Amino acid sequence: MIQAKISSVRMIELSALLPADPSDRGYPPHSRPLSVYTHHHPAEGWPASPNPRRKTSLYLEIGTTAGVTGRYGPIDQEAVAPLKEGMATSLLGLDALANSYVWEVLQRGNRHSRHGNRKIAISAVDNALWDLRGRLLGLPVWQLLGGSGRSRIPAYASTLGTFHGEGEVERTAARLLDEGYTAQKWFFADGPGQGVEGMNRNVALVERTRGTVGHRSALMFDAFMSWDPTYARRWCTRVEHLHPDWLEEPFATGSIESFAQLRASTSIPLATGEHLYDRHDILPFLQRGLLTVLQVDPEWCGGVTELARMCALAETYGVPVIPHGHGIHAALHLVASQSPETCPRVEYLFHHMPERHFFEVDTPAPVGGSFALPSRPGFGIEFAEDRIKESREILATA
Repeated sequence: MIQAKISSVRMIELSALLPADPSDRGYPPHSRPLSVYTHHHPAEGWPASPNPRRKTSLYLEIGTTAGVTGRYGPIDQEAVAPLKEGMATSLLGLDALANSYVWEVLQRGNRHSRHGNRKIAISAVDNALWDLRGRLLGLPVWQLLGGSGRSRIPAYASTLGTFHGEGEVERTAARLLDEGYTAQKWFFADGPGQGVEGMNRNVALVERTRGTVGHRSALMFDAFMSWDPTYARRWCTRVEHLHPDWLEEPFATGSIESFAQLRASTSIPLATGEHLYDRHDILPFLQRGLLTVLQVDPEWCGGVTELARMCALAETYGVPVIPHGHGIHAALHLVASQSPETCPRVEYLFHHMPERHFFEVDTPAPVGGSFALPSRPGFGIEFAEDRIKESREILATA
């Protein structure tokens, strides 16, 4: 029997100064919950970051008495406070291979653990422990989860960060199709606060993308919780004939009745999930048949342990899970371990992932619209030492 007690928990911050990028145009307009206030929705988007600029990333490392360390990241800043305020200390001495028990200790250890920053911290710990187990056994996480019946994992291209200027949408949609993606997701620049002109732009986005790719690619659209039921119904009525493959997060995830009303009024499939944080959150959506796709995030919902449980629950209701693409490691390994019916593909934010994983060696990236199965033990997260200019420990518990 392998003995591996948790002996240390540390968080490190890696940083480097990125060179000036003369092509950086800033961030395009993006409809979001605060867009109901027009001064929170600049029509031209957000300005470029200072150049050169400092890049920082946080990674969690869990050491054991077996001499093996698990690692996960980059993790969100929201995880820092809960780990510093007692969560890290509570891990010391626990069996590092007892993922389910450790998860229960963290989930039940605080009344507020179901959601928010504590759940993000639990996710980081859980994923680091899956990496540790893989390193200890010399196996990638997807193999620990039951192996895979696929040699490659399809991805859909997520266009967050793409400007919608004249010709830009068409060029990007065509390029993604040429690169082998069979599905792409686009993000609305406007919501109700931008009036009739904004609605027209949101309709035009569907027309422009469908006009470019025809039906050679699935097309999905994300409203990021910024619409209301009336606005959503109007948009659906105007684009239904173009057959969007899903409308994502038109409302805040707590607005279950709004989802139900829209589901009853349109044939356009609905998706949500990145802001649903446990099985209790997703159950009413499944029971009422409101979703075509569930998009929970393994870095926010409690890690691979909880996401695997959510997949089993969703499968019971015939709803596929395509994890939110906040990061790539946990989502890719989890999807690889499931059937194509349960988890048909992963999301890849092609503008953001290379920089998000800047400090890593050989981060998984799609080729021809799909990923090869990862082969390194655990999640295979190794640092590119030559890119790290500074490193500091912001949490150390032993």
